[in-house]
Amino acid sequence: MNKGMKHALTLSAFLCAFGASLTAGPLDHATTLSVLPGWETKNGSHMAGLRIDLADGWKTYWRAPGDAGIPPTITWSGSKNIGSAAFHWPVPEVFDQSGMRSIGYHDSVTIPIEVFPTKNGEMRLAGQIEIGVCDEICVPVTLDFDALLPVDGKRDAAIMAALLNRPLTAQEAGVGDVTCTIQPIEGGMQITTVAALTQNGAEAVVIETSNPYVWVSEPKVTRSATHITATSDLIHVDGDSFAVDRSGIRMTVLSTGRAVDIQGCTAG
Repeated sequence: MNKGMKHALTLSAFLCAFGASLTAGPLDHATTLSVLPGWETKNGSHMAGLRIDLADGWKTYWRAPGDAGIPPTITWSGSKNIGSAAFHWPVPEVFDQSGMRSIGYHDSVTIPIEVFPTKNGEMRLAGQIEIGVCDEICVPVTLDFDALLPVDGKRDAAIMAALLNRPLTAQEAGVGDVTCTIQPIEGGMQITTVAALTQNGAEAVVIETSNPYVWVSEPKVTRSATHITATSDLIHVDGDSFAVDRSGIRMTVLSTGRAVDIQGCTAG
């Protein structure tokens, strides 16, 4: 199992570092998890899915959940013949949570997972996912999953719909030059990312780095007709010094009816 198959920033580390608020309360969220076994793709991988169903009014979080959210973490204990996995997150929504922004899904979400075998033969997808689910309270939930992935599986409508509901790539959205300027601040760094992208209604921006131990603040966003600029603070969760890999910067622009996934930037 390679290192990339587990989010390095655990739920407990995130909560301790940033004081995300969890309120004890009745576990009436009724969250359930099911594995959609999926099918073998033409390139030899297997496209499966995790479906999370929530009670009415409850929501859960995207891979980058915002300051008010709780990041999902996944472990793969019990999996067999799985070398690596790629998540294809569908476009999330932006929520206001007690005056802070969170990013995620309500009602239900299917997360396609493309898994790559280490050898020919049967594949078993098993482990746990830790998520936060919120309504008036927030509750940490651990859900187990365990399923064999069929060699002769057929395409699943829910997985296909989730794959279609993905962010546009930079090329598909017609993004031009993307630059980022990095400067030191007290306790960390500040990054300003500028992308040549025409406006598409109201927009929210998420900045991520390739280092899961670096917290990224909600960016301050400014706009012109042709460019979007986002400025965020970067702080290591342990207070350590760190470097920023520009090729690992990820800028997601969420707007009405679409999202754009922009990966990498050059020096500004």
